[in-house]
Amino acid sequence: MTEPPVTKLDIRGCGIALRRAGSGRPLLLLHGAADVGQWLPCMDEIAARHDVIVPEHPGFGASDTPAWLDTIPDLANFYLDLIDQLDLTDIDLVGHDLGGWIAAELAVRDQRRLASLTLVGAAGIHVPGVAQTDAFLRTDEQRIRDHFHDPARADAMVQRVLRPETEDLNLKNQTTTARLTWQPRGYDPHLAKWLHRIRLPTLLVWGANDKLLPPAYAAAWQKLIPSAHLVVIPDCGHLPHVEQPAAFVAALDNFFARMRVAA
Repeated sequence: MTEPPVTKLDIRGCGIALRRAGSGRPLLLLHGAADVGQWLPCMDEIAARHDVIVPEHPGFGASDTPAWLDTIPDLANFYLDLIDQLDLTDIDLVGHDLGGWIAAELAVRDQRRLASLTLVGAAGIHVPGVAQTDAFLRTDEQRIRDHFHDPARADAMVQRVLRPETEDLNLKNQTTTARLTWQPRGYDPHLAKWLHRIRLPTLLVWGANDKLLPPAYAAAWQKLIPSAHLVVIPDCGHLPHVEQPAAFVAALDNFFARMRVAA
């Protein structure tokens, strides 16, 4: 697994960290409620077929925290500016968790440069009556373990993330997440009513054992986005691309193959 160098990109006065690798049609990956961290396990394989672009959101990781950052729609509009500045077209947009929420907000606003949308364990909507784990009420270690179905993978992530040298970075990510999602907790009450505007080939990828956003959320997204296709990955928690990378890549490849046939 080869991690590409981190470059700094200035978008309308906000400096962000960005990783980019591969060639082909652009795949813009929007990460969840943490920084990008290590180059994700499946990214090398995806980069063999795509120009993979992975920015760190404003307020996270090595990116700046701009004064204008107040809401998830702010990030959606920011990424529309990034797409314009990089002059990207025919984009496969992929978002996980918080990044899925941003991706959905972006697609509702402007789909002209997008080829497809993939939401992976996406936050952003509320399903009444479905029990879920509130990450803000958990310790740092509990929060990490809640993301996984496999305890061994959780052990490895705890060891990687909870180190003295990462404390400041973890606090930065948690502070920005709270600023953006604290109230109402983890969703936008206005987003669901506009998801019908998404007229793109859409894939939903969910872990069957997701504790943070259980599979009932996947079913709700599928009802709200016309013709969305759902893949539920067994023995998997909230991070399909980390816990079950082979199944995640297969879901993407099958989705893109169906798109080529339909075209």
